Amino acid sequence: MFTTVRYFVKTSVIFLIVGIITGLYMSISKYILKLGYSQELISAHTHLILVGSVMMMIMGVALWFFPRADKEDKRYNPDLIIAAYWIMTIGTSLRFVFQVAANFIISEFVHYIIAISSILQVIAIILFFYSMWGRIRPVGSHLREAKGEKF
Repeated sequence: MFTTVRYFVKTSVIFLIVGIITGLYMSISKYILKLGYSQELISAHTHLILVGSVMMMIMGVALWFFPRADKEDKRYNPDLIIAAYWIMTIGTSLRFVFQVAANFIISEFVHYIIAISSILQVIAIILFFYSMWGRIRPVGSHLREAKGEKF
């Protein structure tokens, strides 16, 4: 497993841990302390787990397992992949922090940062899969399928 893959996978695990701790806080807040929580906290929790953890794990595993890029593949660019990693990490972190903050304060600035961080998440996913597109291809399996082999 090479370095960039480890970045995606380890960051995914960190986001998962922070996400489940956030869920624990929400559960205690609602069911034990009877305080409840806002929609912002639900969104922060959900995006941290689904985008930060699940999506980054998918991206890391795809980077690790998909066939190497063809020499003619002009789209695949390791620098673009690492840029997508940083954009995703920063976007997800900002979204989480500012949505948690929005649970406690009302501020237009906070709302703008949440929207910008959402845009960063979308950009990161698009950049990543743009660069990976050529790596989504058959490597030998198309020959076995042509002979009638079922998978």
